[in-house]
Amino acid sequence: MTEMLTTDFMQRALLAAVLIGITAPAVGLYLVQRGQAIMGDGIGHVALTGVSLGFLLNTSPVWMATLVAGAGAVVMELIRERGRTRGDIALAMLFYGGMAGGALIIKLAPNGSMANLTTYLWGSILTVSASDIVTVVVLAVLVVAITVGLRRQLFAVCQDEEFARVTGLPVRLLNLLLAVTAAVTVTVAMRVVGLLLVSALMVVPVAAAQQVTRSFAATQMLAVGIGVVVSLGGTTASYYQDLPPGPTIVVLAMVLFGLIGLLAVPLARRRHGAGTAAADPSAGELLLPAPRSETGTTGAAPDDEQRLTPGTSLAQ
Repeated sequence: MTEMLTTDFMQRALLAAVLIGITAPAVGLYLVQRGQAIMGDGIGHVALTGVSLGFLLNTSPVWMATLVAGAGAVVMELIRERGRTRGDIALAMLFYGGMAGGALIIKLAPNGSMANLTTYLWGSILTVSASDIVTVVVLAVLVVAITVGLRRQLFAVCQDEEFARVTGLPVRLLNLLLAVTAAVTVTVAMRVVGLLLVSALMVVPVAAAQQVTRSFAATQMLAVGIGVVVSLGGTTASYYQDLPPGPTIVVLAMVLFGLIGLLAVPLARRRHGAGTAAADPSAGELLLPAPRSETGTTGAAPDDEQRLTPGTSLAQ
């Protein structure tokens, strides 16, 4: 362990892992809430085009991927909002267009670019440079500031856009901001987790946390904690066992999801038997809603656990 911590590239990789473990679930929670759990996959494929452009233009692949992925996420959100194309079709366009564009552009890049591209697809702890860390830190701070600072507003928009619009929230702006934040998160995570698996780190910790939490804030905190644990654990395992970090992190997340699921069953029974009350509305806590049906309406009774805490203006 001491040897690992004294190695420069592992210090950078572990720092990147912590930042990724924080940012990916923090954004993924909102995507899961609005039924766009695989949006990260689509953005990751678009980011592939940005990485290829970075190699072709001899500039930073991370920053280029951020710009291209952000633009792609905005386009998808605008298509979804206007309803001209269903959201799943728009997401498919991101998938296929991003992959095709990246594959074509990388062929025009200098020799050796294809090999370097593989590290962005699956992640590599050996290739996290000092300049990458600066970029990751800047982008991670931006993501955390948005997901925490605008928690109530983003929750309202993700749960019920009409309700959010009535309260005076700028729904379109918040939707676009969330899309861009998701794109930034993908580019933050691609150096360690890889573009093809980053969506799993955005979704699996959230799904694991939702099995044992009831409030939005608790889910967010536990999901981030799980993200940090599996990111550090996967990065450490990849160092000692010579494993690819991305798949290792995702497998650990899935294992932890299963273990939490086993613990959630007796916990739910204990809560039910004790007649656990809903959170106190005076605390101003956001509570997780009931699962949405295919028609977009909640299928359970609208009790206090299934709606935003009343008496609070989200527009403020």
